[in-house]
Amino acid sequence: FKEYAIITFGLFMMAFGWTAFLIPNDLLGGGVSGIATLIYWATDLSTGITIFAVNIVLVLIALRILGFGFGVKTIYSIIVLSVFFSGLQMVFTEPLVTDKFLSAIVGGILGGASIGIIFTQGGSTGGTDIIAMLVNKYHNISPGKIILFIDVFIISSSYIIFQSIEILVYGFVMMGVASYTIDLVLTGNKQSVQLFVFSAKAQEIADRIGNEMGSGVTFIKGTGWYTKTEHDIIMVIVRKMESPQIFRIVREEDPEAFVSLHTVMGVYGEGFDLIR
Repeated sequence: FKEYAIITFGLFMMAFGWTAFLIPNDLLGGGVSGIATLIYWATDLSTGITIFAVNIVLVLIALRILGFGFGVKTIYSIIVLSVFFSGLQMVFTEPLVTDKFLSAIVGGILGGASIGIIFTQGGSTGGTDIIAMLVNKYHNISPGKIILFIDVFIISSSYIIFQSIEILVYGFVMMGVASYTIDLVLTGNKQSVQLFVFSAKAQEIADRIGNEMGSGVTFIKGTGWYTKTEHDIIMVIVRKMESPQIFRIVREEDPEAFVSLHTVMGVYGEGFDLIR
């Protein structure tokens, strides 16, 4: 139930961003929502109906490759998103903000955050999300970059219909913001840091890190050039959110310790991401 509640929140956030900021300002983003917007402008057909129709085909692919569980969440998302789009589009006949650039930024943030939230629960809004999840399953390419590439093609195609550079520019702004936000949401809790702790009480600090946090600790032998004495240097890799706990332990055991903190690009293996 919790997963579906979070997914529903993400779906509402996406529909709100599109119907309140993008569509009323004649702004176009990517994905199936972008395609639905193009069709809406050309035929006045509800975006909710188009989103539902296009996504049904893509769901069949998700069911076969990504599994039944993913397919159920995707079907749920498609239905709910279609309802949200149809309902909110009748509510927001005028944009909440008339500034097109600001609307593109806000719409991109809401759209990217919503996709990231839905991805964290193992779901998808359909469309390009499904393609992104399929590629990410077999290749170590972030969903944000995959969606970015697909959306470039969709937004660029809109020029054939509208012959408007302005729509293209705002569309690319929205797309870039959304892509960055997706990766920010997906990697925010997974980002890891590497710490080196130089302390005379290395043994005590290492014991507490292992016992209280369950994290692996590595000792590295080092020699102080000035004192010519050997020291045990603690090296530990943890999630970024766990680093304050490391600092607390070090501060309690040895306030005079020296700590070096580094952000790492990726950590693979037990306790972190799988090696692909």
